[in-house]
Amino acid sequence: AGFADYAVEVPSQGDRFAPFAPVDPQAPALAVGGVELTGAQLVAKAREDAEALGLVPGSRLLTGHTYDTWEGLSTGLFAPLASGGSVVLCRHLGQLGAEGLAKRVESERVTNTAV
Repeated sequence: AGFADYAVEVPSQGDRFAPFAPVDPQAPALAVGGVELTGAQLVAKAREDAEALGLVPGSRLLTGHTYDTWEGLSTGLFAPLASGGSVVLCRHLGQLGAEGLAKRVESERVTNTAV
């Protein structure tokens, strides 16, 4: 009494999101590294980047870029999201030698890299 079984209660609750106010795709959505993008531009650019990186649904992109530029945000979030893939973030990726990088690619089942 007084407790709910997570495995029984939660799966029956669908993931639904309804914004408080409608989102205008032409309104500014992101400003980073001197670039300002609307929501529509952000989505279009993320899709272009995903295609340029060869990402497809299920891809696992390894990146070590920081999030202070569009390239970093795109490889670390937006391009994998736009393609239905996932991202493997690796801090200080440039410090890994060839053997260390190969081990990381294998252990993380990486399919694409942006280093």
